[in-house]
Amino acid sequence: MKKSISIFCIIFWAGLIGGISFLEAPLKFRAPGITIPLGLGIGQLVFQALNKIEIVLLMIILACSLPAPLKNIRSILLFSVTILLMADTFWLLPLLDERAKLVLTGHVPTKSYHHILYIIIDTIKFGLLIVLGFLNLKSLSHEKRYS
Repeated sequence: MKKSISIFCIIFWAGLIGGISFLEAPLKFRAPGITIPLGLGIGQLVFQALNKIEIVLLMIILACSLPAPLKNIRSILLFSVTILLMADTFWLLPLLDERAKLVLTGHVPTKSYHHILYIIIDTIKFGLLIVLGFLNLKSLSHEKRYS
């Protein structure tokens, strides 16, 4: 049962990233009437909520997966996703939030690579979650076949 919950959370998380980071975020600025400040304000709310949901999903996945030594590929993938989420949570999102606040108050922030880095990390995180989800599904079907 714990493995099924973990798999659901992994696949759900990947779907959230795909839907929000790769679909909603870029399309939002193409909608009629959406200005840069309005889009940034919406983006701040959406990505703060996404981050909180990601943390909850990670906690559920870890609770269902532990104790698991870092000896197999699934544990290494989960550890990697955890590190990337921590980088987003404690480093990149606060920096991007400050940049958005500058724009919202009418200032022009200096050029930065942080947004591109966030996209790269989300892309890697998405790929790792997809692989992790499939590996866990494969192991679940293998367990059912031989039990």
